[in-house]
Amino acid sequence: MGWFNRVALVLLFVLISACGKDEKRDQEIQKAIQEGVQRERKFYEGMQKGVENLEKSVQEQQEKKEEAKN
Repeated sequence: MGWFNRVALVLLFVLISACGKDEKRDQEIQKAIQEGVQRERKFYEGMQKGVENLEKSVQEQQEKKEEAKN
């Protein structure tokens, strides 16, 4: 599921919770949504860091190959 779909799902939960009258339930739903968003953010940050590390590794390997040619 892409990030846009996840955001849309979060908004759907928020809208549904806004229709209810049970304040405690609404707070629990909002807390669960916030926790989910935080997990998603950490997940994407981890993926971004992994890509950066991979790019750095590839660049280092290319530099080593060029040094070996010289």
